[in-house]
Amino acid sequence: MKDFREALQEQIIVGDGAMGTYLYQLGYPVGISYEALNVSEPDMIRDIHQRYVAAGARLLETNTFTANREKLSKHGLEDKVKEINRAAVRLAREAAQDRAYVVGALGSIRAGKRENIHTDQVKLDYTEQLSSLLEEGVDGIMFETFYDLEEMRLALQIVRSLDEQVPIICQFAVEESQRTKDGVRLLDAFRILREDGADVVGLNCRMGPNGLLRAMESVQGQIALPMSAFPNAGLPDYVDGRYNFVATAEYMAESAVHFAQMGARLIGGCCGTTPEHIQTIAAALQDIDVPALPLNTELDAANGDMNRLEVQQYPHNIEEIGDGDQAASSIVDMVRTRHTVIVELDPPRDLDIAKFMKGAEALQKAGADAITLADNSLAVTRMSNMALGYLVLDKLGMRPLVHIACRDRNLIGTQSHMMGLNVLGIDHVLAVTGDPARFGDLPDSSSVYDLTSFEIIRMIKQLNTGLAFSGKPLKQRATFVVGAAFNPNVKHLDKAITRLERKIEAGADYIMTQPVYDVALIERIAEGTKHLNVPIFIGIMPLASGRNAEYLHNEVPGIELSDEVRGRMKGLEGEAGRQEGVAIAKELLDVAVNHFKGIYFMTPFMFYEMTAELTQYVWEKAERQTDPLFRPT
Repeated sequence: MKDFREALQEQIIVGDGAMGTYLYQLGYPVGISYEALNVSEPDMIRDIHQRYVAAGARLLETNTFTANREKLSKHGLEDKVKEINRAAVRLAREAAQDRAYVVGALGSIRAGKRENIHTDQVKLDYTEQLSSLLEEGVDGIMFETFYDLEEMRLALQIVRSLDEQVPIICQFAVEESQRTKDGVRLLDAFRILREDGADVVGLNCRMGPNGLLRAMESVQGQIALPMSAFPNAGLPDYVDGRYNFVATAEYMAESAVHFAQMGARLIGGCCGTTPEHIQTIAAALQDIDVPALPLNTELDAANGDMNRLEVQQYPHNIEEIGDGDQAASSIVDMVRTRHTVIVELDPPRDLDIAKFMKGAEALQKAGADAITLADNSLAVTRMSNMALGYLVLDKLGMRPLVHIACRDRNLIGTQSHMMGLNVLGIDHVLAVTGDPARFGDLPDSSSVYDLTSFEIIRMIKQLNTGLAFSGKPLKQRATFVVGAAFNPNVKHLDKAITRLERKIEAGADYIMTQPVYDVALIERIAEGTKHLNVPIFIGIMPLASGRNAEYLHNEVPGIELSDEVRGRMKGLEGEAGRQEGVAIAKELLDVAVNHFKGIYFMTPFMFYEMTAELTQYVWEKAERQTDPLFRPT
């Protein structure tokens, strides 16, 4: 085979897919050392490598992502570092033969926790693992799923001290901010790594294709190195105790073409990808023209300037808006007599709440009956919805409806949280399971799940009887109105409704659905739930762009768009996309308001103008009854 660096200058190389999640799919449980299988079950590891080669992969990563002393010590295998790593290279080489390059894969030791391991120990651990891989003769080194530039530079410097010539691939796992976890812009980080001796820079994990495409757009054409892209197969769903990734092979292949057009020379897959995904990607890339790499440019981040985020403080003297009164009736009482609108507005991911408060005020003026706030949705850290809920109540005089996820709090924390909400006067909640923490922005955090969504509903309603979770009397009763989530975007709607009936039996007072994008489905939901004795708030989230539509359809569990809607949104971006998204939502509302008095809007990307317009449209359609809380524009 050609020299690896030379090949990257001339062609697009297809990488392999996941090892860990693929082993999980094959029946190997979470919690074991998958790297130890290099020694205990070599035939299985070799066979997986062979499947990827047969699928079209021309680069194999060794099964050594966490094969360092720190990670292996959790399994009592800290003395097996050399044996496990060298076995991994041999197995990959046996599968590759002369058809694929073999690179030694290393993951972050600190995993985003910057102070949890002393730097001297980190250096020793990287040196030990890298030495083992290099001694066995890999074609390159791949650092993947790194969160901090600081640790990436440390690892890169160590490998360069051991081998000045070996090709090095450096891949970050970033979020929507397009910065490393230590606050460095992605472009600056890539340029610094180029100066440190990296041969390929890129992205992997944490996000599906849509997120990686957005991140690559921020650096496209500005870095004179081949780039790599190894996205997850969308976001994982958690069904019956198992994780399932939702992105199809066809969607991953379409995205791979976009990666190639943006300058990626090495394209594969991370969590959730399988040989089927790689086969389809390889076929899609077979006849793609290879764009020229950009010319070399000078490093922008001079003298270690990392262009860190500026911290903005929101003034505490928020202007009083509205009369501060709150209706005694709940949204359940409202929706039984008239149309009622609740609008979701995501808490910010930083400390600036100005835009959130401005959006909440706009929605209040549009006539929304409540602002609903998610609880770190998609396991991404956001500001406390309890704090923002109190500001909505105290400063705007508007009802907050906060989500309560089972993921983040044990029984103690959940009851404490509910007691705090009660004393603040926040009495409307939505009980949800919560997306797994390992797929959010703090993947090493624990997913608690002491309670299921059914159990948390029962426990919250128990507080309304004046009893703690332990059964201890609380001296007074809480007054929570508890909602439950419902996903109608499933193959068997009748089974989903049966599950919903169980939530109502557990004590749910109302239901909020996932967004629906099909008129026929709205009618089916109405027909299938007409026997239920609790109100349903039908979910509608206006689409912001064609890319947003494809992301929701292909990567987010519980959301499915019709072919017609995807076709209408295809290629639309910016204002044109938002206008078409609102138009589609209005067509859905034309049907929805005839079947449901409860309407639940989700605001995309804080474009609250869209949901404010749709809120006003509901009143135009429903001829809302006079209400003392209604504040028309």
